[in-house]
Amino acid sequence: MGRVSWADVLGMGFTFDDTDTKGVATPISVMQDLIEKDPYNQQVIFPYIGGEEVNSHPRHAHHRYVINFDDRDEATRRVESPGLLSIVDTTVRPDRAKLTKNAIGRKRATYWWQYGSLSKELYSTIQGLDRVLVISQVTQHLAFAFLPKGMVYSHRLYVIATHLNSTFGVLQSRVHEVWARFFGSSMKDDLMYATIDCFETFPFPVNWETDRALDAAGKEYYTFRAELMVRNDEGLTKTYNRFHDPDERDPDILRLRELHAKMDGVVLAAYGWTDIATGCEFLLDFEIDEEEYRRKKKPWRYRWPDDVRDEVLARLLALNGERAEQERIAAQAQRDEAAKLLLQIQKV
Repeated sequence: MGRVSWADVLGMGFTFDDTDTKGVATPISVMQDLIEKDPYNQQVIFPYIGGEEVNSHPRHAHHRYVINFDDRDEATRRVESPGLLSIVDTTVRPDRAKLTKNAIGRKRATYWWQYGSLSKELYSTIQGLDRVLVISQVTQHLAFAFLPKGMVYSHRLYVIATHLNSTFGVLQSRVHEVWARFFGSSMKDDLMYATIDCFETFPFPVNWETDRALDAAGKEYYTFRAELMVRNDEGLTKTYNRFHDPDERDPDILRLRELHAKMDGVVLAAYGWTDIATGCEFLLDFEIDEEEYRRKKKPWRYRWPDDVRDEVLARLLALNGERAEQERIAAQAQRDEAAKLLLQIQKV
């Protein structure tokens, strides 16, 4: 499984977007005209997607496109794509020219036709994949989704270089959600999923990538959820709003809850924690002022009881500590072995 990353375009002037209300993006009709006049332009225009589209559209569909000149020089781009470079020159370059306070800003001002961050390692890693796993940086519900490769992923998305159903199953499970909500921060009532705290520190079960039960559970859940969203014409946010609504009785939502509990059980079994029950209750996420919430929807969540949540978190923390100690011991053994080898060389 590859690292987590995204692209920082740093300039909406790179985009074609008919929904833009700030007058920065270029209309899609202009993009179509440029491609018709010179088909080569198609090679440097890509679908562009962010967290809002992933969470709101039932198919996670994009509605924007973006110019991606990668790291080629300005002269080359003037020859290959003069029309596109002219757009970026007009819409991006003036703002980039103001970035003079530090070395990074000055570099971005100098190379104004390039993204703020190209994420070369990410795109190199996913080259052989047909899809990647993503999550919005700010999200009302912990919700992962697969997107096809060949897109530019906004800095508002975290991209995990994996195509595996087993990885989805582990990360979408309540086991990971317990970890993410404990280590993540919040923006208003939403979760801010920080990969350094929530993903990179998370102790996956042993051999999860080749676990057939995890693969099957993740695939079954994902397939049902995807079909449900299309059938209802509702994205992840609306679907999980219904999922966590104690008054919701739709059979498909009830089935989604069942599949989630089933997936949780498979993930727990992968850790060897078969003694933990997967039953859930409708509980409030936090204490509320009843008067304040008299006319507002209460923050219910269909989740494990507090004692189950706390037990899972305690076991994850213990497992994380054990693995950190194992890594420390292994690293020390390598250092000791290197020191012995150096001593032998010196004696010779």
